[in-house]
Amino acid sequence: MKSQTGERAALGLPRLIAVVGHYGSGKTTVAVNLAMRYAEAGERAAIVDFDIVNPYFRTADAKGELEAAGVYCVLPPLANTNVDIPALPGEIYSLFSASGAARFGRVIFDVGGDDGAIALGAYREYFYREPYAMLYVVSMYRPLTASPEDAAELLREIEARSGLRATHIVNNSSIGDETAADDVKASLGYARRVCELCGLPLLFTSVMEGVCPRPGWFVMKNYTKRYF
Repeated sequence: MKSQTGERAALGLPRLIAVVGHYGSGKTTVAVNLAMRYAEAGERAAIVDFDIVNPYFRTADAKGELEAAGVYCVLPPLANTNVDIPALPGEIYSLFSASGAARFGRVIFDVGGDDGAIALGAYREYFYREPYAMLYVVSMYRPLTASPEDAAELLREIEARSGLRATHIVNNSSIGDETAADDVKASLGYARRVCELCGLPLLFTSVMEGVCPRPGWFVMKNYTKRYF
């Protein structure tokens, strides 16, 4: 399955976008960069920090940059404080309303880890009311998704827990600051196989700025904590 050019593919998604994946796949980085890209394109975007499982790597880390770019942030109560708790704000419901649709052209949900899909499932009826995208972020360099078969099995678990179906694969194979273009190129066959096993198209292959990209790769900035 062929992907579109990364930038064009990313901007062509529906209003509601859930970004899911295994721990350490880089889904928060993908979610934040999507929100920033929509803002740069002149859209009014909102991003929801849906990570109630692992509060260390989260959208809240990029709150300053996001808000400066005009992105509206919906964060868990007391996020990034010493009393961080696993709770989601009631404000989320307003994003699915008619007024929310009029206010925001895109709403991106950064869903935390495999178990975060359970929390996402509480809102599935609202997703079903309009077109949505659910992006499954994979990395061949993470232990539990190192094989395409393992990645496909994990997606089945996420879909079962959330009650939502994935629509696209995002290849975010990275080894942190040591990543070179050849490391990303080496993951392309892996990504194609994940797409085949899941029956889904590849939306784009992402790469951090500073790594020489190939045409069609989605170039990202690091707005959150560093992994390495």
